[in-house]
Amino acid sequence: MPYLIETYDAPERAQVRQDRYAEHLEFLSEHAELLLACGAKLSDDGTHADGGVYLVDLETREDAEAFIARDPFSQGNLFREVVVRRWRKAYLDGQSFLPRPS
Repeated sequence: MPYLIETYDAPERAQVRQDRYAEHLEFLSEHAELLLACGAKLSDDGTHADGGVYLVDLETREDAEAFIARDPFSQGNLFREVVVRRWRKAYLDGQSFLPRPS
């Protein structure tokens, strides 16, 4: 079951993103088979990130919560908020996953 994890950085802890970035990328690489998509949320001018979006293929909400808790950004206390929601895949990479009408 896919889950959407959306994170919101705490502005006063922005340095954590820089300090833990290499560890974060390694974590993502180690768990690439679970990632449908992920990436940073950027300012309009693209100069800084202030959170992220992860689409992960995990069985339960508890699995998704445990996944984000193991991310080095979480372990460094970067996030002011983390939202975990079930996600229904309708389109991905231009491909429809919607049921065909009968």
